[in-house]
Amino acid sequence: MVSLPILALAVASFGIGTTEFVIMGLLPEVARDFGVTIPQAGHLVSGYALGVVVGAPIVAMATAPLPRKAALLALMAVFTLGNLACALAPSYDWLMAARVATAFAHGAFFGIGAIVARNLVPREKRTQAVSLMFAGLTLANVLGVPLGTALGQALGWRSTFWAVVGIGLAAGAAIALALPGGMPGTRGGLAKEFRALGRWPVLRPMLVSTLSSVSFFTVFTYIAPFLLTVTHLTPGGVTGALFAAGLGLTIGNLAGGWLADRSLMRTVLGSFIGLIAVLAAFGLVAPYAGPALAVLVLWSGLAFALVSPLQVWVVEAASDAPNLASTLNQGAFNLGNALGAWLGGTALTLGAGYSELPALAAVVSLLGLGLAATAVARPLRPSLAGSQGRP
Repeated sequence: MVSLPILALAVASFGIGTTEFVIMGLLPEVARDFGVTIPQAGHLVSGYALGVVVGAPIVAMATAPLPRKAALLALMAVFTLGNLACALAPSYDWLMAARVATAFAHGAFFGIGAIVARNLVPREKRTQAVSLMFAGLTLANVLGVPLGTALGQALGWRSTFWAVVGIGLAAGAAIALALPGGMPGTRGGLAKEFRALGRWPVLRPMLVSTLSSVSFFTVFTYIAPFLLTVTHLTPGGVTGALFAAGLGLTIGNLAGGWLADRSLMRTVLGSFIGLIAVLAAFGLVAPYAGPALAVLVLWSGLAFALVSPLQVWVVEAASDAPNLASTLNQGAFNLGNALGAWLGGTALTLGAGYSELPALAAVVSLLGLGLAATAVARPLRPSLAGSQGRP
């Protein structure tokens, strides 16, 4: 049974995930309203991602001394006010500024939320607790984005942001009521925090997080044209396939948390090995709708099976400065989002076909596997190696 505090965190992550991704479905409406091109409106997506990357260390340092509950409530207030500013935006520039301001709360909320979630449960269930919090993010892709897109298309794109404001208020109330107090912030000053980040055992899982995200978004950024031109699905079929992929994300996220509590490193390595195999097969089966759909769901699940284990790996490695490390790992994921989109786009510009993108993503996953394997071959911290459950 999911505890009420973790459920409150999941509601907040649902709202954050919805506001991050729903803009993709509203680009035509936003572009028409502000008289800009769709590519210009698309900068609202990259602007948010860069806001997460830039804002993560700044907000992490600002909130580190605060009690965890107070920090989360402050971040939800920033998130809610940011979405209110989006709903009221009188111009494209205003909307961009509001999106970036909202993104500043993203990395810190997931970073601190992951620490809180793992501290609310026994040690043997910590990664499951983190995956349950992140389940809100995956459910945002299954429910929040399509419902928010439909709402925006029916009543105007501003109505979607008003709905997210409501989610933010509900999440803030839930955190205030359900989350226990008495969880202090991090003490020790800036020097201690940055010294933790300079250690290779902390940097390594962050780099692995970036590579896992690069691999996923090299393909997923272009999944709609991939399915239309290679698999020859109808637009309605693409919608159904993306819904199925969202279910795969959710199931994979929960399964990854459950498996990682039994052996963190085996879960990380096994997920990467599975990803490489599935991506190698993706390009081959892509012309056939049934097999392509099955591979799409499996690939999505394996990709998100890595999210909570990698987050916990970073927190365990930086136990003396978890706030900053956990938050920066969210920046690492979002940096991977941007790099993956760039890598896939560059490959297409240079003449690669959509069916070749999975092979490119498999190469990136192979790099991630190799880097993660170095932690098992020669662990640098015996206490961390024990918590990872060496195979």
